[in-house]
Formats: sequence, structure tokens, C-alpha cells
Amino acid sequence: MKAGIYDILKAKFLINEDAAKNWKFIVFLIALAMIMIANIHWYEKKIFRIVEMNKEVKELRSEFVDRRSELMKLKMESTISKKMEEKGIFPSTVPPTKIKVAKPKEKTLTEKIWQ
Repeated sequence: MKAGIYDILKAKFLINEDAAKNWKFIVFLIALAMIMIANIHWYEKKIFRIVEMNKEVKELRSEFVDRRSELMKLKMESTISKKMEEKGIFPSTVPPTKIKVAKPKEKTLTEKIWQ
């Protein structure tokens, strides 16, 4: 048992007769480890990009809300009337009246024939 542990610690499995199989396996493990490390880096880069985009979305959403509130303030009748008073245009004192247009009555078939 002790001889097996000492052989592993001294790396005798890399220099004996059938070491070619061991080297192939070690190279395979190293390549696999490199692929895993590259995959982890790619994954973390993607996560950082998602976090940045979420921050940008929050900023754009808050800017949208600010712009919308400014627009609502500008569309108010009081704001418009103040700006028009500066140009000499005042709001009407007479309320608007609704104009109703009556549709002409459609003639029946007999009325169309006798006309």
C-alpha cells in the first residue's frame, strides 16, 4: 500500500513502459480543464453584459417616465393658455357649441320608383 502511494507521489506512472496511455489521458484532462475555464469565462462575461443591460433598461425607463410627465405638463390647458397669452392669443370666453348634422332620410323602394 505504501509503495503504491510513493509511486504516485514520485510520478513513476509517467516514466514507466506504458506511460504513453497515461500521457494521453493527462493531456485529455488538461484540454478538458481549459475548455471548462473558457466556458466559465464566457458565462461570466455574458452575466456581466446582462447586468449592464438591466441597468441601462432601468435608466431608460426612468427617463421615459420623466419625459412623459413633462409632456403631460406641457399638454395641460393652463400651460398652453399661458404660452398663448404671451403671443397675444387669449382663451375664448364663449363656450363651444355642438353642431348636429341630420342625415337625410333614405327613401324606400316605392318612393324611388315613383319619383
